[in-house]
Amino acid sequence: MAKIKKAFFCKNCGYESQKWMGKCPSCNQWNTFDEEIISRGEPSVIPGLSQKVVKPLPIQEIRSGDFDRFRLKDAELNRVLGGGLVAGSLTLFGGEPGIGKSTLLLQTALNNPELRVLYVSGEESEQQIKMRAERIGIHNPNCFILTATNTHDILNQVSQVNPNLIVIDSIQTLHTPLLDSSPGSISQIRECTAELLRFAKESNVPVMLIGHITKDGTLAGPKVLEHMVDTVLQFEGDRNHLYRLIRAQKNRFGSTNELGIYEMQGAGLREVSNPSELLINQHAEPLSGVAIAAASEGLRPLLIEVQALVSTAAYGTPQRSATGFDTKRLNMLLAVLEKRCGFRLGQKDVFLNLAGGIRMDDPALDLAVVSAVLSSNIDMPLPADVCFCAEIGLSGELRPVNRAEQRIAEAEKLGYKRIMISAATKGISQQNFGIKLIIAAKMEEVFQQLFGGQ
Repeated sequence: MAKIKKAFFCKNCGYESQKWMGKCPSCNQWNTFDEEIISRGEPSVIPGLSQKVVKPLPIQEIRSGDFDRFRLKDAELNRVLGGGLVAGSLTLFGGEPGIGKSTLLLQTALNNPELRVLYVSGEESEQQIKMRAERIGIHNPNCFILTATNTHDILNQVSQVNPNLIVIDSIQTLHTPLLDSSPGSISQIRECTAELLRFAKESNVPVMLIGHITKDGTLAGPKVLEHMVDTVLQFEGDRNHLYRLIRAQKNRFGSTNELGIYEMQGAGLREVSNPSELLINQHAEPLSGVAIAAASEGLRPLLIEVQALVSTAAYGTPQRSATGFDTKRLNMLLAVLEKRCGFRLGQKDVFLNLAGGIRMDDPALDLAVVSAVLSSNIDMPLPADVCFCAEIGLSGELRPVNRAEQRIAEAEKLGYKRIMISAATKGISQQNFGIKLIIAAKMEEVFQQLFGGQ
């Protein structure tokens, strides 16, 4: 009889130990070790995978060039992936429950009839997936549904279907017969991902995985899961808002600065090709504390409405709250206004919000944030035809931002007449734009031009 092998794994980081320990030496967390059966001694034979012998190649003989990509009929997903889905890649989707991960990947499988797609679900039945497909309203005879959790059964069906794309929903529900631990355990997630990774690299078939997240917002399972896959995409959004954002936290085949935006509808997720029009509200009358920022996410310019509310502190300690913006950076900007510009905001509550439920960390938002705060402080609306694009330094100076030309062009396209930028911005000429450029070097100049020194 084969000997049973056991080990202890840290639930937080995946560290493996031969004995139980109270404190993990890797992540320094307490009481995180669980015992798991890792093997009963059976041979590690995985169906559908060849046992070919690999050999090293001189670097001069390796063919260089662009990756073979599948251009999906989803411009937002193509942008975040770096131009399309790379053949033989392993992509991991993470997001909160109910955010739309399964809907997005099922929609991707149905919306590309030129690809034979195998959609594997370990959480839902065929009838449930059929109901979602009918709600989406797309029919694709090349989309095959499989409800299974055994990786060897899945790979056996893959050899019969011969798909061009495999979708796994989700990796936490899979298990391999090579291990005796329960599905969702650290060893099972690691081994199942390793089998799928090996299959993807040998067959050149891309695999898309859906991953659960913990209550802290991180991907469930060992941290090595994120290292094994080629791309990690995070699906974000608020259930109280219609918009869903998809970002790349890791991408071996493209940039991690791109952003995809979707709108959740009854018939699925709709691509938002021009998010600036949706993120800017058209007010019937001018309101104080509202400023428009010319931001950028990767190569994509966005115009975002920044809302601020400044009021007298009702209690002893003033409140500082920001939604969609870094609270520490807001505190820094308020300190600059008080120290360098003389505005007394120390005893006032300041609330900040980026409209539409979007979250941004672009430094170009600084000037719009400060302008909105000053507008709310003196209760005077900003001009409706002006937007802002500059970073603010600790001495109160306006600093230039990258991709200024694209930001200015986006503001001009949406009908704005003026845009305020830093005087240190290089390579920008008024002759190249129909929108008027307002140049400022210090915060005092900004206040003078916006409010006339009031």
